[in-house]
Amino acid sequence: MTFRRRFTQLENKTGFLAILFLIVAIISGTTSAGAQEKNGLSDSSFEKQVVAQKSLVPSFLDRKPQSFGDRLVRTITLRDYNTRVVLLGTVLLGICAGVIGTFMVLRQRALVGDVIGHSALPGIACAFLIMEAISPGTGKSVPGLLAGAFVSGTLGVVGTLLFRRIPRIKEDAAQAIILSGLFGLGIVLFTAIQKIPQGNAAGLDQFIFGKAASMLASDVWLIGAVSLVLLVTATFLRKELTILCFDEEYTSARGWPVGLLDLALMGLVVSVCVIGMQSVGMLLVVALLIIPPAAARFWTNQINKMLIVAAVMGGLSSMLGILLSSMFPRLSAGAVIVLCGTLVFLFSLMFGKESGVLRRLLVERKVQTQIGLQDLIRAFYEIIEQRLQGEARLQRDTYLSELVSLEDLLAKRSWSQHRLHRLMKSARSEDLLEAHGTDQFRLTSSGVDFATRVVRNHRLWEIYLMKHADIATSRVDRSADRIEHALGPEMIEELEAIMKSQAEQFPPMPSPHQIPAGPEASAT
Repeated sequence: MTFRRRFTQLENKTGFLAILFLIVAIISGTTSAGAQEKNGLSDSSFEKQVVAQKSLVPSFLDRKPQSFGDRLVRTITLRDYNTRVVLLGTVLLGICAGVIGTFMVLRQRALVGDVIGHSALPGIACAFLIMEAISPGTGKSVPGLLAGAFVSGTLGVVGTLLFRRIPRIKEDAAQAIILSGLFGLGIVLFTAIQKIPQGNAAGLDQFIFGKAASMLASDVWLIGAVSLVLLVTATFLRKELTILCFDEEYTSARGWPVGLLDLALMGLVVSVCVIGMQSVGMLLVVALLIIPPAAARFWTNQINKMLIVAAVMGGLSSMLGILLSSMFPRLSAGAVIVLCGTLVFLFSLMFGKESGVLRRLLVERKVQTQIGLQDLIRAFYEIIEQRLQGEARLQRDTYLSELVSLEDLLAKRSWSQHRLHRLMKSARSEDLLEAHGTDQFRLTSSGVDFATRVVRNHRLWEIYLMKHADIATSRVDRSADRIEHALGPEMIEELEAIMKSQAEQFPPMPSPHQIPAGPEASAT
């Protein structure tokens, strides 16, 4: 397919998404404006707005159960209308942030969300000043403030991308310059806003720290509608964004415009940051974009599953945060949401089935046990081999009848008694050894087969090192110990071809050097 056809397809998708965004923006803006006009909010302060809405949207602060049990029951049963509405909006936001954040993290743009959050501050301040200048009393219109935040956040992203083109400025430096510069500008503008009559009652600080309990139904519907649009957009561009995140050069080779896709992804990130400011706050909204995908990576390595897991974790963090904030009204909902997300991340870090700490410890212990078993059975074989003379070394049944004591093994390997007993227990559980008395053991039939394979691979690798790597005979045993446990079937076949060795058979080839009798023979 030619570049023109690829670009045409992408243009069609972009046009469809633009129309979808426009429809949602019109509906959301109309809803918010209608709600404000209906309640006479154009000339009132933020406190009057909340008072006027009390009968329709009860606040968390208005419901004060007498006991913890009452608050718990009220929260679990979702009796409060405000709890249900805010819960719906923030859960949709969490799901959306989890999905889009996955692409952002895989694209290695995790700090872009932080840049956007801080860059949005001057946009909010400018939007407030412009709306107050045009129509006094309308400066705190949520759609207008979010529009200003979107424009400012977009300028922050574009500025970061432009600064990256300067030869002596790296990406992290560009992000730091934009973040600190625009955030400083926002602080200056907010200080100026506090000096005008309407500034003290503006309630703009809720965009900095978040205040989910103060959201009106129209605000929640706006957040929910935009979240759904962003989810549809991310799903629509899933294939293109996935290829972009993993292989930018391949994306370009297929004829897809990398720059346009990158801007589309940044646009999705900006949108999530903007709609999440009122509930989580501009300083913490980046956590919704980073924590769920980072936690999801401990559970799966497949992109489709990762998107689902990140969405679930984002929604779960938002739900738990809102419910806890409802039970304890003095706690900030945004901070609680982020703390819940952090707890989910820590749980994933410890118990994730793909790369969690506990799983890695179990896998590492299993590998160490397998290595120890190979060394143990090889030690059994070499002890018996040194005892036998002449034709007896070539008889498989002889290795089945010879007994080896714990003292022989301790003299052969530099193991502690605790480690040796643990390895002996593992070998017996896998039917590699049989016990005779308290400290006498012998190889089983499967143990002889296992020993034949391990000893053969070890000696095959020793011969290769001596002939092709010029490893001294006195050091080749220790060098082989470090590598032999990682030899796979393909590498064994290559070694057999190089050394012109026969397939696995009994007995294995003789050792190319004299086997030391002391514990220094082992590197384990």
